[in-house]
Amino acid sequence: MKNLVSRYPEIDLVILSFLLHFAWEILQSPLFSSLDDVSHLAAIRVCLQAALGDVVIGLVAFWAVALLSGRQWIAALNWRNVIAFLAAGLVITVFLEYLNTEILRRWTYGADMPTLPFFGTGLSPILQWIIVPLVVLWYLKRLAHAERRQGSIYP
Repeated sequence: MKNLVSRYPEIDLVILSFLLHFAWEILQSPLFSSLDDVSHLAAIRVCLQAALGDVVIGLVAFWAVALLSGRQWIAALNWRNVIAFLAAGLVITVFLEYLNTEILRRWTYGADMPTLPFFGTGLSPILQWIIVPLVVLWYLKRLAHAERRQGSIYP
C-alpha cells in the first residue's frame, strides 16, 4: 500500500482533507440556519455531503497546480504553489457558496455567520478553505520528507 500512496499523493490528500473538512463542517453547522430544524442524522448527512464537496474542491485545486508544477509539487512545496492551491480552492468556494445561498437557496446562513461584503460569502467557509488546506499541505509535506528519508517519494 505504501507504494500506491507514494505514487498517488491525491490519496493522502483525499483522506486527510475529508477528515478535517468533515470535522469543520460539523463544528460550523450552528452557523447555518438551514440546519436548525433538521434531525441530527439529516444534519450529519448534509455535513458529509459538504465535506465530500470540499474534497472535490481540493482535488481540483491539486490538479490545477499539478498542471503547472507536476504531481510531485507537494514534495517540493513552495509559496507559489501554495498560493495557487489556496486561490483555486477559494475561487471555487466563493462561487459555490454564492450559487447555493443566493441562487439555488440550498442552504442559508444564520444570524451568527459573519459574511464578506459584496459576495455575501460566509466567513467560516472562507476560513475553512484557508486553514484546512494549509494543515493538509503541511502534513503532506512532512509525509513527503519522511518518505524521502526512507527512499520513496512521489514521482
